[in-house]
Amino acid sequence: RPAKIKVLTVGKSPDPGVQMLLDGYSRKIQRYCGFQVVQVRPNPKNSRQVQIEAESENAMRNISTSDWVAVLDENGRDVTSLELADLIADAANNCSSSLLFCIGGPYGHGSRVKTRANVTLRLSSLVLNHQVALIVLVEQIYRSWTILRGEHYHH
Repeated sequence: RPAKIKVLTVGKSPDPGVQMLLDGYSRKIQRYCGFQVVQVRPNPKNSRQVQIEAESENAMRNISTSDWVAVLDENGRDVTSLELADLIADAANNCSSSLLFCIGGPYGHGSRVKTRANVTLRLSSLVLNHQVALIVLVEQIYRSWTILRGEHYHH
């Protein structure tokens, strides 16, 4: 299992209701591995491309060379809950540090983050609000662990 799973998000701090859900799932995930959500501030005062690249640079400061990186992007590969569990298991077997999921800002990820990705996934064919995407991802990470452990949360 990975020493830690991190979720790197570009955006504002979660609303109180989202934070409550996030805290609940974080506690559950920590029964299986270290878990952390890292918030990177958005850079909304620039042109779109400048904003994307500035946010990408901020994100890259939080990505270690030993992290196994899964970038979430609307053009990424669709995965089922079972496939995500397999991906987490495979990453755990192949990484020495952390498994890191990246949620980009409103315009997505910059070129450096995309290039750094070990895999690019999407949570849905729908475009999700940043905070909704965070909760969906964290719930799916928890679900993945219950699948890997054969626990009764998934079906």
